[in-house]
Amino acid sequence: MDATDRVMFRRSTSGLTVLAHSFGILSLILLLFWLLHYRGGLNLESDISERIFNVHPFMMFFGLIFLSGEGMMAYKTIAAEKAVQKFIHMLLHLIAICMGIIGIHAVLKFHNKENIEDFYSLHSWVGIATFSIFLLQWLVGFVLFMFPKASPGTRARALPWHICGGRALLYMAISSALTGLMEKATLLGDKYHSNQARTINFLGLSILLFGIFVDFSLVFARYV
Repeated sequence: MDATDRVMFRRSTSGLTVLAHSFGILSLILLLFWLLHYRGGLNLESDISERIFNVHPFMMFFGLIFLSGEGMMAYKTIAAEKAVQKFIHMLLHLIAICMGIIGIHAVLKFHNKENIEDFYSLHSWVGIATFSIFLLQWLVGFVLFMFPKASPGTRARALPWHICGGRALLYMAISSALTGLMEKATLLGDKYHSNQARTINFLGLSILLFGIFVDFSLVFARYV
């Protein structure tokens, strides 16, 4: 690849990153619109069960999908030294874990309030597996790449697994989100063609496209 081709390729991959950011922001807007306009808002300390539950999808999406995806792209989107990029990458994923804990607490609190069994659905199985592996990935990555830091050879061997693990976890989190949205859409009963149902559909598509363009951005960034 000559210099001209490399410049053109860099522009195209930058376009993929812009699309990733755009679909991430669109997903966040659609999620907030759905929760605030159709679901009555979100409040972890509310006496209304649905408002407690609504904290769950917001925290899980914003943390394990949006911040995770942005953290994965940090090496490309943040103009700084690699050490700074690595720190931001680590910090965004740590914030995602904290938000995930709050999100899981919210849904368990909702289930307890409504006397609903915990961890009975495919959504919950995929979700708890994703969060558990996400936490393990962060801990192993911190020890290997941040502190106390492994040897250069060990880091070089571990890096491809760390990258592939992160990409797989993003798709696992998206799968969990989509199955969760399907559960909520099913509970709408005969209102499949309502505006709320359409909002859920567009939200799911936007989340999926966010993940796809984050992944494209990461893959093609290797060749720039």
